[in-house]
Amino acid sequence: MYVSGAPLAHIYSFVKAAQECQIMGQFLLQALLALTFWIGSGSSTRYNAGDHVPLFVNKVGPLHNPSETYQYYDLPFCRPEPVIEKQETLGEVLNGDRLMSSLYELKFKEDKTHSVLCHKRLTSSEIARFRDTIAQDFYFQMYYDDLPLWGFVGKVERDYSVHGGEENAKYYLFSHLNFNVLHNADEVIEIQSLNDPSYLVDISQNVEIDVQFTYSVSWNLTSERSETRMNKYSQASLHPISKKIHYFSFLNSITVVVLVVGLLSLLFMRHLKNELRSSSNGDEEEKREVGWKLIQSDVFRCPRNISLLCGFLGTGAQMLILIIALFALAFTGFLYPYNRGTLLTSLVIVYTLTSVVAGYTSASFHSHFEGAKQRRSVRLAGIIYTVPFFIIVSILNTVAITYGATAALPFGTIVIIILIYTLLNIPFLMLGGVLENRFGLSEFQPPSAIKRNPREIPTQNWYRRKLYQMFLGGLVPFSAVALEWHQLYATLWGFKIYTSPGIMLFAFIVLILLSASVGVILTYIQLSGEDHEWWWRSFSCGGFAAIFMYGYGVFFYLRSDMTGLLQLSFYLGYTALFCYAFFLVLGTISFLASWMFIRHIYRSVKLE
Repeated sequence: MYVSGAPLAHIYSFVKAAQECQIMGQFLLQALLALTFWIGSGSSTRYNAGDHVPLFVNKVGPLHNPSETYQYYDLPFCRPEPVIEKQETLGEVLNGDRLMSSLYELKFKEDKTHSVLCHKRLTSSEIARFRDTIAQDFYFQMYYDDLPLWGFVGKVERDYSVHGGEENAKYYLFSHLNFNVLHNADEVIEIQSLNDPSYLVDISQNVEIDVQFTYSVSWNLTSERSETRMNKYSQASLHPISKKIHYFSFLNSITVVVLVVGLLSLLFMRHLKNELRSSSNGDEEEKREVGWKLIQSDVFRCPRNISLLCGFLGTGAQMLILIIALFALAFTGFLYPYNRGTLLTSLVIVYTLTSVVAGYTSASFHSHFEGAKQRRSVRLAGIIYTVPFFIIVSILNTVAITYGATAALPFGTIVIIILIYTLLNIPFLMLGGVLENRFGLSEFQPPSAIKRNPREIPTQNWYRRKLYQMFLGGLVPFSAVALEWHQLYATLWGFKIYTSPGIMLFAFIVLILLSASVGVILTYIQLSGEDHEWWWRSFSCGGFAAIFMYGYGVFFYLRSDMTGLLQLSFYLGYTALFCYAFFLVLGTISFLASWMFIRHIYRSVKLE
């Protein structure tokens, strides 16, 4: 049998490329598995009566500033010698957790009454430090068998009835803790810490005092199983007020979706069908009246900065897959409140994996539009989000180091993050580009020939101008999810527990549908005005909803009780990164919807 040289060379090249991709994929998979084992967390533990179950102290901080937390022993509490730091995962470090050993001894099923933790003589400077933290409503956090528990450092009593109405404040330090523990056979199910108001130490004056810190432990049997022991942390989102808010949010979203989709289907599509019908009937006068038909030789013209646009699209596709993956993990029960660092750990792993999507998508769009030089698009997809991320995180880390907060990343953690990005993210990104180059789609063929010189764009009406369309493209999707967005901010920057992935997924789907629908409508209005430069505008109109999200975030901060430079910088910085990710996702959705719509209508014109 005869086989020509050229086909044989193509077959050999294809096999070789497949082998290279397989080798690279195996290497990256092994590296990622090693990373997963390193940043993973443990499982539940069973105990016998009398077994030592360590209680780890974690951090302290002001109640209304969730980002401003400090190590537990930054306050002069009773501390063991030496203090042993618990080995933490990457997600726990990123979350600001700093678990350390304590003097508390809570043995399994052993009750204790007024056990002495330590005797401590507080100096005037230590008393002043305690008094400042009590004035700011400082709380502490501990962990017992991976269950979180909280309590307040002390309390303040203010009296305005003396000295002519002037404030007279009394500061009290809690010196006794009651631990109530529920167990089911050989497992810890629940633990609570309660401050005993009958054990108060007056620290209103700057004088040295002797304080005896004590604690009590009571164990009680419960029928609850260990599989459901974290469910109580989700009950905050099931209160009647929250249910009412979710109900109104649902009605608001449905109303906006019905209006927009109804406008798209009843008016817009009917009008478009009439225009296509007039084109097929050969009425020259009606053809001249339809602006979008006159620019069919320019609408597929390659846009300016094509590499940058493809980089945005690749990063947006990556963020979209990342959000979908997080929803999947939430529905499987892998993500739940106060599972230390699990969310951040999942973000690291999923972001690393989805770098393949960014590389493939950016290279695919570039080859679709221009056919060559995909490498620049792939490189841009790797830095469009990560460069702003590293800049903002570096600034925030500097602020945290200045304040001595636990949010400051240790040098070793920074090195690990850089290694993960260098040794895993970048190779996965390159792998995506290689896969598209070897197995991707062919170059796009427009339905009509593209003229050498672009058509001049006439003066546009006010409703066709870019800023107005961007404003409308952001306002409509955001108005449908504004109430749920408030709940999300309350979860991220407060103590409200939002564990309703179904409601959150519904809001996300509504956001995607509206971004796509409004993007198509605005693109049609733009093309009807004989404006063929739709590429960047369709992306900007979809992503502009993130500007409203950030603006609402500023409003939320002004209405909250958060104070201080540290909390302000962390709030604005991380909210900006959060909204920037949604800018990329919604911009990509709007662009893809507009792209499919434009291909459909101009192919219909060609067929007719």
